[in-house]
Amino acid sequence: MMDWLQLFFLHPVSLYQGAAFPFALLFNYLCIMDSFSIHARYLFLLVGGGALAIAAMGSFAVLVFIPALCTVVLIHSLGPQDVHRLTFLFQMSWQTLCHLGLHYTEYYLQEAPSTRFYVTLSSLMLLTQRVTSLSLDIREGKVAAAAAGNVRNKSSLSERLWKALPYFSYLLFFPVLLGGPLCSFQRFQARVQGPSSLYPRHSFWALTRRGLQILGLECLKVVVRREVSAGAGLTDCRQLQCVYVTWSTAGLFKLTYYSHWLLDDSLLYAAGFASEFGQSPGEEGYIPDADIWTLETTHRIALFTRKWNQSTARWLRRLIFQQGRPWPLLQTFVFSAWWHGLHPGQVFGFLCWAVMVEADYLIHTFANVFIRPWPMRVLYRILTWAHTQLIIAYIMLAVEVRSFSSLWLLWNSYNSVFPTVYCILLFFLAKRKHKFN
Repeated sequence: MMDWLQLFFLHPVSLYQGAAFPFALLFNYLCIMDSFSIHARYLFLLVGGGALAIAAMGSFAVLVFIPALCTVVLIHSLGPQDVHRLTFLFQMSWQTLCHLGLHYTEYYLQEAPSTRFYVTLSSLMLLTQRVTSLSLDIREGKVAAAAAGNVRNKSSLSERLWKALPYFSYLLFFPVLLGGPLCSFQRFQARVQGPSSLYPRHSFWALTRRGLQILGLECLKVVVRREVSAGAGLTDCRQLQCVYVTWSTAGLFKLTYYSHWLLDDSLLYAAGFASEFGQSPGEEGYIPDADIWTLETTHRIALFTRKWNQSTARWLRRLIFQQGRPWPLLQTFVFSAWWHGLHPGQVFGFLCWAVMVEADYLIHTFANVFIRPWPMRVLYRILTWAHTQLIIAYIMLAVEVRSFSSLWLLWNSYNSVFPTVYCILLFFLAKRKHKFN
């Protein structure tokens, strides 16, 4: 009974996101009624973000406010060709220092960190996305450089603050402070400065449908959690039983992510930033994080990778993969491990994921050439779907458990067979591809 009573109070982020929901609806309503000036809209989002940060993080909110302030200073001080490199280095250095504080507490002091500190680190990682997305937009000319007009313009302090307000508001606006898909600065600015006719009038049934989806996922999560808690763990499972333990535990993790992503998406939708209504031709399209159907039915690890946390995958592709460096796939996953905090399980998990994606490309390329009869193709799809889901479960458990001891248990279980099969196929297919070329 207590599981069901605690359904909506299991994760503090969900609680705070739910508390922010009425304010998101209020913001959208006031914009529709045209009761807000543009400056008032920016201030509403900024003050809401500051209040939410203090409520959710307490004194740790300073760790989010400081890099946001420094980013705005750098944007107004540097030219478009320098702004991305320096803001990226500063933001990732700051985030890494905070993650090192977590490592020190967990591994050296052997103490459980504060929940508020975990929330702060999560918010800081999302801030890194917005900071680097904005700096890339400035470097690529999609957003006008703020420093360009400040070189010879001796404006007053109040004028400078008003000019900096959109950047502060974007970095700290409350619908995405604790979670949610990455919203580009162009989209944010277009929505805030757009006329009231561009703000969607929310359908009661659309919001109800999203709420019922979240409720369904939470109820399913309670059932799966009860099943996982009642069964054996990695410490006492045997042989093939360990495969079921890994698969069911990963299923619980996935349900948690799906539920959070839907809630985050609903909050952004309620504030008017997730709708495609009134989108201008040059504006970047909105992509939600959760595509549950594709994630649960695909037999391709590469497709799963692109669809898992879609806005983050697109951000990593733009930030690292498309920069023209050697080994772009490996660099992308190495950076992802760094961004997540460089815990042992994360380093292993993301490196394993990179190898699995590379193997996936080769396996399916050769399969499309040599497997022709449709019964064989159906059988091949079923087997690769099962293999994909088990490999993803293996990677997810490695990333989530993080510690060396838990990682050792995972390595020594039957679950290691599945990524090993793909590694062997990668080795032989890569040699064959080289000979074929």
